[in-house]
Amino acid sequence: MVTSKMADATVCIPAYWHDAKEELMKRDRIMRRLIPQFGDMHLIGRGEAFTTLVRSVIGQQISVKAADSVWQRVLEICPKCTPVQILKAGNDKLSSCGLSKRKAEYVLDLADHFKAKRVHVDKWSEMNDEDVISELVQIRGIGRWTAEMFLIFNLLRPNILPLDDVGLLKGISLNYFSGEPVSRSDAREVAANWEPWRTVATWYLWRSLDAAPVPVQY
Repeated sequence: MVTSKMADATVCIPAYWHDAKEELMKRDRIMRRLIPQFGDMHLIGRGEAFTTLVRSVIGQQISVKAADSVWQRVLEICPKCTPVQILKAGNDKLSSCGLSKRKAEYVLDLADHFKAKRVHVDKWSEMNDEDVISELVQIRGIGRWTAEMFLIFNLLRPNILPLDDVGLLKGISLNYFSGEPVSRSDAREVAANWEPWRTVATWYLWRSLDAAPVPVQY
């Protein structure tokens, strides 16, 4: 049985995904080996802008597994994860979920921005990548990485390269450089071959690091 939430996620599958896979496999020998390993798996978009940003803040500088554990505890106290629920929970309850005091403050500030309509949620889909990033980084605790996660997982932008993402750099290191450390410059050089599908290539590199078949998501 497919729940309405799952059905909504299905609708959000990027329309470009199949074409992007085909092009990447033609151009890049690593992608040609990597992509088929994951069959029909794909990036699944999330329609709730606030939820996506909260999950991205939670995920800052911690593992995907740890972030998911914190997120599940947040849902126990804020089942719908609305700005009103988050503000009502307050710093102490959020901290009890495993958020640091600072991250709890960031999530509360984010909730306040949404509740007060100080962000242009309804215009983001029409704005270019850099303009969305510029608006998001004005919110306390949201840096470029978090904004890029939003572009990938909420707006489903096809050409995002999150150079501050540890998983991306590790994926490039293991798959392209036999485990040797890579610089941002190295990553840019490799990713030049992925244009205009850098999001898709990044997602497959994330998948290559996963110990279990659960897609990375925010």
